[in-house]
Amino acid sequence: MTIDRTVWQGRVDTGEAGHTLRLHQVLRDYDASQVAGGAVVLGFCSDEGVRRNHGRLGAVAGPDMLRRALASLPVQGSPEVFDGGNIVCADGRLEAAQAALGHRVAEVLAAGARPVVLGGGHEIAYGTFLGVAEHFGDRLRDEPILILNFDAHFDLRAQPSASSGTPFWQISQWLAGRQAPFRYACLGVSRYSNTDALFERAAALQVDYWLDEAMLAHRLPEMCERLDAMLAEVSHVYLTIDMDVLPGEKAPGVSAPAAHGVALEVVEALIGVVRRSGKLRVADIAEYNPTYDRDGLTARVGARLLHPLITQFQC
Repeated sequence: MTIDRTVWQGRVDTGEAGHTLRLHQVLRDYDASQVAGGAVVLGFCSDEGVRRNHGRLGAVAGPDMLRRALASLPVQGSPEVFDGGNIVCADGRLEAAQAALGHRVAEVLAAGARPVVLGGGHEIAYGTFLGVAEHFGDRLRDEPILILNFDAHFDLRAQPSASSGTPFWQISQWLAGRQAPFRYACLGVSRYSNTDALFERAAALQVDYWLDEAMLAHRLPEMCERLDAMLAEVSHVYLTIDMDVLPGEKAPGVSAPAAHGVALEVVEALIGVVRRSGKLRVADIAEYNPTYDRDGLTARVGARLLHPLITQFQC
């Protein structure tokens, strides 16, 4: 598969002494036979789920804009980074696109690499999970996976058709059908962005959720301790980051901007806890909407969150 080099362009520090490489200079074409131990960037170009969920359209263009923001970021050491191209949701065929993403994620995992998926709406989550499910299969009964979602919304809507509001309900049903535990934690939930029905469904499913108003910087040691305890109870982690977990002034380019949100430094610190656990298997980022971005700010914030996930999963 040939990558689109037009989105992987950036500064080159010609003539400067020392290690000056940037991400676009170390990135390579995806080859399943060569990616073991590296990170594989995948794109999921879709806002069909957002459309079905009555949100602001535009996230379909998110993956390549995030690549552009990542391109000039400096790299330390010699990370193995590959681009596996985009899965495109065409003609509203969301379910087919999610299945295709799942197969690609499973292929990357089977090759011994780390998939990092760029969205696209949060319908990405069910597609990413399908890849985890295809790879681990029945092992998830005895090797529980924590689905860790940084998000202002539960995305637990129980609706007949998939959307950006249904992925974690769909995941719960997939796991229940195979007698595997549903371990879901949603960090950054806004009490003003979720109905009573969603809070009740979260309680019924034993979701561990943290409200945005409680996730304050001075409570970070306590939050890190709580997260460590969650991680100790599972074998694997799937990390999904919805950009609308951040304050609207920090991430204006999203499908549903947050009035409160969780500070970037808190989100970064908690992601660091996950990375250091050694249990992170796959990660994705969702709901970046370039149409509503301001001066590329949201793309740069997204790239900052993605950079350590791409260059190293574990410190």
